[in-house]
Amino acid sequence: MKFSESWLREWVNPEISSEELAHQITMAGLEVDGVDPVAGEFTNVVVGEVVECGQHPDADKLQVTKVNVGDEVVDIVCGAKNCRLGLKVAVAKVGAVLPGNFKIKKAKLRGVPSHGMLCSESELGLADSADGIIELPQDAPIGTCVREYLDLNDVTIDVDLTANRGDCLGIKGLAREVGVLNSLAVNEVEISDNVPSIDDSLPVDIEAGEACPRYLARVIKNVNVNAATPLWMVEKLRRCGVRSIDPVVDVTNYVLLELGHPMHAFDLAALDGGIKVRFANKDEKLTLLDGNEVTLSEQTLVIADHQKAVAMAGIFGGLKSGVTAESKDILLESAFFAPLAILGKARQYGLHTDASHRYERGVDPQLQRQAMERATTLLLDIVGGNAGPIVEAVSEQHIPAPRTVTLRRNKLDSRIGIHIDTDTVTEILERLGMTVSFADELWTTQVPAYRFDISIEEDLTEEVARVFGYNNIPNVSPTASLQMRNHKEAKLSVAKFRNALVNRGYQEAITYSFVDPKVQEQLHPGEEVMTLPHPISSEMSVMRLSLWTGLLQSVVYNQNRQQSRVRLFEAGLRFVPDATAENGVRQEPMLAGVISGLKYGEHWNLDKTNVDFFDAKGDVEALLALTGFANDYQFAPADIAALHPGQTAAIYRNDTLVGYVGAVHPELERKLGLNGRTLVFELLQNEILTQKISEAGEISKFPANRRDIAVIVEEQVNAKNVLQLIEKVGTNHLVSLELFDVYQGKGIDPGFKSLAIALTLQDSSRTLEEKDISDVVTKVVDALKSEFNATLRD
Repeated sequence: MKFSESWLREWVNPEISSEELAHQITMAGLEVDGVDPVAGEFTNVVVGEVVECGQHPDADKLQVTKVNVGDEVVDIVCGAKNCRLGLKVAVAKVGAVLPGNFKIKKAKLRGVPSHGMLCSESELGLADSADGIIELPQDAPIGTCVREYLDLNDVTIDVDLTANRGDCLGIKGLAREVGVLNSLAVNEVEISDNVPSIDDSLPVDIEAGEACPRYLARVIKNVNVNAATPLWMVEKLRRCGVRSIDPVVDVTNYVLLELGHPMHAFDLAALDGGIKVRFANKDEKLTLLDGNEVTLSEQTLVIADHQKAVAMAGIFGGLKSGVTAESKDILLESAFFAPLAILGKARQYGLHTDASHRYERGVDPQLQRQAMERATTLLLDIVGGNAGPIVEAVSEQHIPAPRTVTLRRNKLDSRIGIHIDTDTVTEILERLGMTVSFADELWTTQVPAYRFDISIEEDLTEEVARVFGYNNIPNVSPTASLQMRNHKEAKLSVAKFRNALVNRGYQEAITYSFVDPKVQEQLHPGEEVMTLPHPISSEMSVMRLSLWTGLLQSVVYNQNRQQSRVRLFEAGLRFVPDATAENGVRQEPMLAGVISGLKYGEHWNLDKTNVDFFDAKGDVEALLALTGFANDYQFAPADIAALHPGQTAAIYRNDTLVGYVGAVHPELERKLGLNGRTLVFELLQNEILTQKISEAGEISKFPANRRDIAVIVEEQVNAKNVLQLIEKVGTNHLVSLELFDVYQGKGIDPGFKSLAIALTLQDSSRTLEEKDISDVVTKVVDALKSEFNATLRD
């Protein structure tokens, strides 16, 4: 909001400079965006009167004038169309300097001497453009400095108000704020009731009391809309960024800027029957003042007569009911519209008006009659006419009720960080317009109606700190004691798994938790899903049962953009319907990944081979190895609809399912549009986030002994099971166990395979003898023969 400093100082005049005032307002939470002069720099420009005006002998568009500037009468040639005899004008005398360092000198125009210039608003830096010279009031004293006469030693202050401070969207509210900050009384404009001179009125019916709790209307007849708006009003409007239109509109804009209360005027002749405040009918149309026709929604509040809508309530007037140059009688409106009834409605129609800006933030629900009387007084003074009685319709139960908010002494001190004297706090709250009482370390306040932003204790705390002055609160460095976190050493962080996958060439993806039900049905056919009641779209209407849905779609997206090697992973929640869980859904943190395309990036020394099941399995094993329990995890064949039969494994630990790894089913690859073999895995985070705590042990000084054995077992025997059995029976001397060869072929019967295993034996207290080593090897071989019917290979 822009406002004139001089207009503000008419209400409250602290003894501080413009810069100090702007800083004070900013520090109070009303940020000042700019301070600009209301006019350009100029000197030696005075009020003059045209005493003679005639046609230039050699130029059709020029006039030769004699202008009385007080101490002399000077000849000036002027090209303005509105120059005429008796006009009071702004005269730049010889020697004057205008904005842009333009110096006025004696000159001859088409042979006629000109000793000065009659100035327009643009030439004095009052406007960007002008149609003619400035027309000053007839009572302007001749010879007076124009800068002093128009009070142009003024600045416009632009304040960027936050949405909660709608009470400051007017000079009255800003003056109230400055008065509070400087402990000064505010000189409010005197508003007196206008005694009706006619009995004419229009009935008002409020059909939407919750949206419009109060509506005032007054008929004013026999107005002269063609009267000139006083220069003082035009200037105040201009300095606040508002253009003068006609006296009726200017008065409503003036009251809006002065009191912060929007108003509107209707052409009485365009209204049929009376006023109704209601919501729009279905597909009801309204032509706005800017000429655009809109189709109103049924949630839009309108002002209507008994036949049609005539305005969008609190937003924009209608063209057919607007005041024009031919209007003789008007109906003046002053109303309180609930913020929620106006909020967002202007944007719905691509509009933003001064009225909607204020109503959305809230106006004083007790200010309507004052605004009506103020506007009536100004209109009668400027355009004349006869005012009728005020017709007021009220829905009392919907008028915002007075709010009582309490503030505790201990909470105030703890939140601000210092102790402010009780009397000082009470004074601050009273200066803010509140009725205050203090007892038992508690302030009880009655909040004024115009402060919509004060409703809880924290709001009062902010007000006290703001008015006391943030700069007056001492800077105290915070003190804190360090305390060790209660951290379980065995707990692994998800970040460790993320880093491991990144180091293996993966990139982290973040996909939506709500997915396409069609794609999810292909991955999890027949499974129950959680459907959203109000989805963003039909393609995002169910919660995901696994992270594969989003990751596979991301692979398709990348492959369609010529990415031949894709490796993605994601850590997130899946949502499984479960009647026994809270809210009927089980949210489980998962870690999932997908690989597709080439095994390695393109390189001159590496073969171009595609990924297979064992690449994905290797990545999963690397993750499981981070727990320190790698040997406890078992991979077992599994059958999942979305994955390739024979290339799918379930992962278990102590008979507890940990996750799955496998190749996407070829038919599903075709349906999803995947290009080539795609491998996926998914792990339950809760089953992998516990690690084995390392234990320090003595390093043996004695030599280690290696013994290699090759055993023949049936082809279906899992090598993992063989190694686990050896670990189990291998005594404490077994320190290392490695499978280094698997052989099938010549010398091995069909249906069998040879497993070559290295056993490393060592003792920490002595050198092992051959008998010790042989006993261990024999024990291992006997156990393998008993469990798997294994035999030693010759």
